[in-house]
Amino acid sequence: MATVRVDAVLSVPVQQVWEAVADVGAVHQRMLPRRVLNVRLDGDHRILTMPDGVEVRELIVAVDHELRRMAYTVVEGQRMPLTYHHASFQVFEDEAGSRLVWQTDVLPHAMAAHVRPRVEVGIREIRDVIEAAAVSAQS
Repeated sequence: MATVRVDAVLSVPVQQVWEAVADVGAVHQRMLPRRVLNVRLDGDHRILTMPDGVEVRELIVAVDHELRRMAYTVVEGQRMPLTYHHASFQVFEDEAGSRLVWQTDVLPHAMAAHVRPRVEVGIREIRDVIEAAAVSAQS
């Protein structure tokens, strides 16, 4: 299994970043508003509606407030030819504010080369959205 791991430093306190990550029903508002149009929760599943209308169903595996870690796996609607996709976000304290780590495991191995650029762009988008929300909250 191939692992893609990216991280970003945010100038936002760790608790604020964690609150955005842990709010699994609001990823379209708090983390990736340009990538996800809408979210519905169905028990432990999260259904993401993409801007093109495609729906992706994810199983929320864990939301651990003590570790500040949220994990999920895609179970339907995979947008790439992946046979396995599991990912997690974890938030750590950092001298600049916080560090957000996004780790994604995929099969087949070769697909990591296609997943990495999407995750790298995604974490920058998440950083920008969370930092902008923090600035707006201060105003």
